[in-house]
Amino acid sequence: MAVNLSAPQAADLHPIPGLRIGVAQAGIRKANRKDLTVVLIDAGASVAGVFTQNRFCAAPVQLCREHLALGDVRAMVINTGNANAGTGQDGLARARATCEALAGHLSIRPEQVLPFSTGVIMEPLPVDRIAAALPAALADAGPDNWLSAAEGIMTTDTVPKAFSRQETIDGVTVRITGISKGAGMIRPNMATMLGFMATDAKVDPTVMHALALELAEGSFNRVTVDGDTSTNDSFVVIATNKAAHTPITSLESPAGRALKLAMLDVARLLAQAIVRDGEGATKFIRVRVEGGKSSQECRLVAYAIAHSPLVKTAFFASDPNLGRILAAVGYAGIDDLDQTGIELYLDDVHVATGGGRNPLYREEDGQRVMKQSEITVRVLLGRGNASDTVWTCDFSHDYVSINADYRS
Repeated sequence: MAVNLSAPQAADLHPIPGLRIGVAQAGIRKANRKDLTVVLIDAGASVAGVFTQNRFCAAPVQLCREHLALGDVRAMVINTGNANAGTGQDGLARARATCEALAGHLSIRPEQVLPFSTGVIMEPLPVDRIAAALPAALADAGPDNWLSAAEGIMTTDTVPKAFSRQETIDGVTVRITGISKGAGMIRPNMATMLGFMATDAKVDPTVMHALALELAEGSFNRVTVDGDTSTNDSFVVIATNKAAHTPITSLESPAGRALKLAMLDVARLLAQAIVRDGEGATKFIRVRVEGGKSSQECRLVAYAIAHSPLVKTAFFASDPNLGRILAAVGYAGIDDLDQTGIELYLDDVHVATGGGRNPLYREEDGQRVMKQSEITVRVLLGRGNASDTVWTCDFSHDYVSINADYRS
């Protein structure tokens, strides 16, 4: 059960002019489920992507990087149930065949198609099933299919993830809509994670890659469920350039900042939804580290806490065994850390001061916070003025069961 996360409503998701989406059942791994999505993009759009830093990256990731470098992306094909990762040259050939199949229907070049896969690793991609289902997906294509697409990219997710908002740019209303999937093997390092966001704003192609990087850095690169960086992580940003405002050529211009902040709001909601729907999650946890010398060392400490199985299981049990958090701070990798400068808070409860237990701290206060479904862990390092935040969840019995039974 996702933590304080409701399924989106189709009526709340804004269509993006210049973009159509179709979904079909291809039977890639299981029958009678949405598992194939096509996204059709009008000519003249700007597209950029950010991908996994896992060196054992999947075939579709390799192909996406290759095709994005050529420009002029006109379509995407996304399948769930099979990751097409750990499949060698055969996997690349199958990913290319998928692009060729969709390109043939659209009378475009295969290099204008971006492929995405998510699911089980080291199994051959059933290209024949995907090709057979493409006509149905294309027949379904329409501007209002964002919710269906969010459902069609799910694997172990329990809730589809989709958000929209509008922003005014130079007096013109622009729309932003995004979807994501992911619940396990989540620690994006650019989660298994896919994210797609589109806007009808007019964005110059020269700033699209920087926009995608900044959006990922402020959202998907701040979440972790289990610390595993997937082979298939992909985040793609599309600007269809249909809005009637002056093109954005700088992210530091007033229009660029306004669009970036609006898109970052959607990206953060999508990233946090992945954590809220983490496999077996019962609690959503913000880990905020302040007083660091740099944002990088703050993240180092935050991730040490967020990745600790001992910390995460304590949260599941509502057990204020908070020495585990201090231990994680200590082994995070800051060689000159002075433990006497550490302060630790659980929400409003001051747990540790000067590197030791706060004399005023009472265990019942810690337990009160630990029983909440949403918790903030706040650590003060006493080293500088930098700060950063990571979002994570607890580890429950269900996490083990879901991953033990995943392939069956």
